[in-house]
Amino acid sequence: MSHTPKKVFVEGPISPQFVADSIAKHQSKTSIGAHNIFLGQIRADEKEGGQVTGIEYTAYPEMAESVFHQIREAAFGKFELTCMHIYHSLGVVPTGEISLFVFVSSPHRRATFEALEFIVEEIKAKVPIFGKELIGEKGEFAWKENR
Repeated sequence: MSHTPKKVFVEGPISPQFVADSIAKHQSKTSIGAHNIFLGQIRADEKEGGQVTGIEYTAYPEMAESVFHQIREAAFGKFELTCMHIYHSLGVVPTGEISLFVFVSSPHRRATFEALEFIVEEIKAKVPIFGKELIGEKGEFAWKENR
């Protein structure tokens, strides 16, 4: 079963209200027995030149969304999922704010744990998103490496 490609990118940080609204929209789906959520938050790491104050994300959206779609299809093929939503920020996300929101739903909890880890690791390994760490008050930057 092939799913329609979804828009993944949001401008700036992902708000707690957006996360809450996403959860609320699933209350009518009574075949769901479990949800699992991953929220990627920007850390204030210490770098040469100062502390990280945020990350500026850029991507070639069409290419990145194609890879996100492949990851979605692979996860639906591998795990018993009812729903899956992936959102990633573009632009500047200050420290303490959310830049990645992955939300999976299934009739059973085990599938949500396994699928969530698979999806987040695949995103980190394969999606061409570039993060520029903004450092210190002078606005210096360093390209972020995914680990």
